[in-house]
Formats: sequence, structure tokens, C-alpha cells
Amino acid sequence: MSADFRIERSTWASRFGVVAMLAAAALLLAVPAWAGSGTIRLAVEILYSLALAQAWNLLAGYAGLVSIGQQAFVGLGGYGLVYFTVMWGVPPLASLALAGIATAIVAVPTAFVLFRLRGAYFAIGTWVVAEVYRLVVAQDYALGGGTGMSLPVAAVLSIGASREMRDLIFYYLGLGVGLGSILLVFFWLRSRHGLALTAIRDSETAAASVGVNNAGAKLAVYVIAAGLTGLVGALAYLEKVRISPNSAFSVVDWTANIIFIVVIGGIGSIEGPIVGTIIYFVLRGVLADYGALYMILLGAVAVVVMLVAPRGIWGLVTDRFDIHLFPVQRRVRLLGEGRREAVRASPAAGD
Repeated sequence: MSADFRIERSTWASRFGVVAMLAAAALLLAVPAWAGSGTIRLAVEILYSLALAQAWNLLAGYAGLVSIGQQAFVGLGGYGLVYFTVMWGVPPLASLALAGIATAIVAVPTAFVLFRLRGAYFAIGTWVVAEVYRLVVAQDYALGGGTGMSLPVAAVLSIGASREMRDLIFYYLGLGVGLGSILLVFFWLRSRHGLALTAIRDSETAAASVGVNNAGAKLAVYVIAAGLTGLVGALAYLEKVRISPNSAFSVVDWTANIIFIVVIGGIGSIEGPIVGTIIYFVLRGVLADYGALYMILLGAVAVVVMLVAPRGIWGLVTDRFDIHLFPVQRRVRLLGEGRREAVRASPAAGD
């Protein structure tokens, strides 16, 4: 049989995925034309939850860095927005970008501390660091101390004179962050960094033996995820107008729910957080009236999904149908005598 072959990066499913994403983007752009204020605010929450899920999935699903302290960067981003707006007089929209950059910078020394830990110790360490940041912020009375503070009215009005205009701006910012997070993760994983991350996740020792800079690759991912998370935190509290340490550094709101999204959707895939975000908000809408049982029911759903589909809903789909809407792999197509056989190659590697 002939040994001819060719390397493919796209599939029929990925080409369909491009069309579907463009169609979804067009529909999302048109949402403000028909949606009310409540629907727009819900859409913004969905979009920034998607961005948080993509950031956490990049850490845990591809780099093997399981963090339960991502609320640290949400809080730092939110307080960064307040600090730059109130203390420096920077316009709120410009403060968004500064808050994301500042959070990424803070993540560098944080990583040097946390990367000394491994496995469960790393996960617990991320939560401890988040609590440390919360306590530090709560002691800063210039930022409202433990009770928090609100953005000045003049700063809020500078975004838009009316509530409708501000909602419109927040929506398109959320849309940019949500869709941008998908593109960021996709192109990062399609680059040479994608193969390095997969090698590290499978075996750090083996990755180092073939020349992968383990520390550098993990630091880059950690800083990128932190910057994106900080940007989301700044956007969330720009929309909320008021911030406090307990809400900004809430493990339930900003980490537990995001882990739920990624786990039920499918960890280690770009599609998983998208599916998980949709499922989470549908369940939240259906189960919200059950009061105290809400979290118990969500936990029960997560347990059932993990038992039935350990790799999440999307993992179940890919195992059965081999569908990849956002492929980050090269595929070797063997061309034999009268037949063709596709063999999946390793995840994205650079040239």
C-alpha cells in the first residue's frame, strides 16, 4: 500500500463551525435591536461567564493548572477599575484595559509563589492567595474598606448619558470579551504553544526532555488567563457600579460556578465551555425558584454528568462522532490503495 499522506488542519465540522460562529456573531450583534434592558444585562453576564470559563479551561484543561482561586483576579480587575477611575481620574472604559493589564502584571509574582506547589497543593494555594488579596483590599479604606464603594456618578454618566446607552455599550463590550476569549484560546492553541501545553499536561518530565520550557509555558498561560479574568472582573463591576471585597472575591460566584460550567460542558476543549455556559444558564433559569435546593440540584447534575460523561457533554459528542468545531490538532490523512484512513495527530504544534 502506498505511504502517501497529507496533513490536514480543518474538517467538515470545523468549516461548519466557522459558518456557525459567524452566524451566531451576526445574531448576537442584533440582540440590542429587539431585547429589553433585562435581557441585555443577562446576555452580558452570559458572555463574560463564557470568557471566564474559557480562561479557566485554558489553565486546567490544557496546562493542567487546576485553580480554585480565580476569584482573586476577578477582584483585582474590579478594584483595578475603581482605582484607576477614582484615584487617577482615568475614563472608565480606558480603565477596563488598564485593569486587565495590571491584573496580568500582578499574576507574575503570584505565579512564582504558586508554581512551587503541585497538584492539590497548587489548587488550595490559589484559594489561599485569593483570600489574602481579599483581606488586603478590605484593609484599604481609600477603596471603601470592607464595605466597598461605588463608582462616582460623573464617571458612570461619562460612559453614556442614559441607561439604555450604557446597556448598549456594556453589551458590545461583553460580546467582544466573550467572542474574543474563544479566538484567543483557539489561536493560542493552534500555535506552537499548544503542543507545549499538551506535552506538559501529559508529562512534565517528558516535555522537558524534548526541549519544552515547562515553567515559561505555564507562566504564559497563567498570565494570559489572569489578564482575561481581570478584564472580565473590571467589566462586571463597571456594569454593577458598586464593588465590595466579599462580592469581588467570592469563590462561589467567580470560581465554583465557572468550574461547574467547564466540567459539565467538557474540559480540555474550546466547545466545552460554550456548551457548559448554555446548560448552566438554562439550569439556573429553571432551578432558580427552588431556593436553597438550587446549589444542591446543580451539584447533583454535575455528579451525574461526571459519572456518565467524565469528559463532559462535548467530550461525549466527540467520542461518539469525532466532531471538532474548533480543531487545534493536525490530522494525518493516509492515502492507501483504493481507501483513505484518517488518524488523529497530536494537538497543535508550530512549524
